[in-house]
Amino acid sequence: MNKILTAPYVEQKTHWPQTGHHILAQYDEESIIVYQAYNRSIGHFAARHGYFGGSHFSFERMSWIKTNFLWMMYRNGWSQKENQEVTLAIRLRRSAFDSLLAAAVPSSYRADVFPSQEDWKKAVASSEVRLQWDPDHSPTGHKQERRALQLGLRGSTLQSYARDWILEIEDISDFVAEQRPYARTNNDARLLTPREEVYLNNNLRQTYPSR
Repeated sequence: MNKILTAPYVEQKTHWPQTGHHILAQYDEESIIVYQAYNRSIGHFAARHGYFGGSHFSFERMSWIKTNFLWMMYRNGWSQKENQEVTLAIRLRRSAFDSLLAAAVPSSYRADVFPSQEDWKKAVASSEVRLQWDPDHSPTGHKQERRALQLGLRGSTLQSYARDWILEIEDISDFVAEQRPYARTNNDARLLTPREEVYLNNNLRQTYPSR
């Protein structure tokens, strides 16, 4: 039984923003759900132990987390892309997620945040958190006007994420497989997706690009 809360996609898409940069997520006062997809070895280890590790997980490369389920589904092909067969819903401490946003450096230069491109390059080199906005996608993979967030983690930040900040890891691959036929056939009336709302944090200056 899935612990993530779900709702009909047709109901959710009516109140989601259609344009702009938005963090769509399932969250409460203490936690927020982020998604990752891995091969069976890494994914099953994480779901079984409640943290990332084992002989196949690498702390030497950047690891990306996503808050938006449908962006994750586009990225891993509804759990059918090679080495992304296991979809994980990771319940992360909300305080940790906010700290990631506050520390994140945008993946592209923004004049409203950095005085010069040189300053931005220095920030990218020294930061352990990368922030990137990508087009969100519909269940069938159609590109949307709305932008979705992903965060890249490395170094000691990735170590803290993998071991200390996670409250729970759920393997939702079976749920993804159940919903995949409805997504692929554009059967929105039957499609369920995790319940998501716009996540706001007024203390962040780098999260949302200038409109």
